[in-house]
Amino acid sequence: MIVVTGGAGFIGSNLVRALNASGHNRILVVDNLGRGIKFRNLVDCEIMDYMDKDEFLDHVQWGTEIPDRVDVVFHLGACSTTTEWDGRYLMKNNYAYSKALLKYCMERGIRFIYASSAAVYGGTGVFVEKRAHEAPLNAYGYSKFLFDQHVRQHLPGGRSQIVGLRFFNVYGPREAHKGTMASVAWHFHRQLRTDGKVRLFAGSGGYADGEQRRDFVYIDDAVEAALWFGMNPQVSGIFNIGSGRAQTFNEVARAIIDWHGRGVIEYIPFPDNLAGSYQSHTRADLTALRAAGCPVGFRPVEAAVPAYLDWLRDRPDPIVF
Repeated sequence: MIVVTGGAGFIGSNLVRALNASGHNRILVVDNLGRGIKFRNLVDCEIMDYMDKDEFLDHVQWGTEIPDRVDVVFHLGACSTTTEWDGRYLMKNNYAYSKALLKYCMERGIRFIYASSAAVYGGTGVFVEKRAHEAPLNAYGYSKFLFDQHVRQHLPGGRSQIVGLRFFNVYGPREAHKGTMASVAWHFHRQLRTDGKVRLFAGSGGYADGEQRRDFVYIDDAVEAALWFGMNPQVSGIFNIGSGRAQTFNEVARAIIDWHGRGVIEYIPFPDNLAGSYQSHTRADLTALRAAGCPVGFRPVEAAVPAYLDWLRDRPDPIVF
């Protein structure tokens, strides 16, 4: 059996769908459906069972066995809100929960593949999986960084696979439920449909209007990389999952405008509340990923954004909250 925590979320539901396509249906999805609209992400997926996050965590913390034999856990459940500053909540939800689950898996020889984040790098400007380049700018990034540090203590003695996936800016289908935390591609698309304009931040951090750069990675490519690790249990470590490109917000906006065949860009003042906690430039160094043997290719926004918008066009406008 495969366990996917956060399985009704963005990356999790896409992973479940990809597992189905690979012939895997014995999947236990773990999530918190307090925001019930997320169930829509699973309607076209085949799963063996669903378990609430709190019930699952009770099994983990008390050491009781989860029904059926577990081969691998994809731990994708977390609070991913980068503007969340309740440190106690983040440390409980992202750090303590992950530590307990890692311990549970290590004691039973269950493979453990989890979501880290490029937020651990902060503004260092060097995106290599080494401690010297990690300096998170927000509490979310710190919760992910601290768990990566915990994992590093256990990697040498692990008797089963342990993999951290440092996702960069992932975008694509099944992200609408994230609301304000959905990708810029999602927001730009909705803005253009609503009033014919795409709104980008004016210049900040030494960058001109809309020229802040991020490593945008399409969800299908990110999931393919996660599946590669699932099929290669001999590989452990922490790895960047990104395109290896730094593309501007202007490039994303132009790809969306080109797809729609209309629209203009409007630059708005950079928000004061993001000063000092915003990454103006990210670019995944893929050296370690390639050295591990992962061959997955990552599409640029010019190729992936149209594919995303094609997917959105063929589906009813989802509820956003």
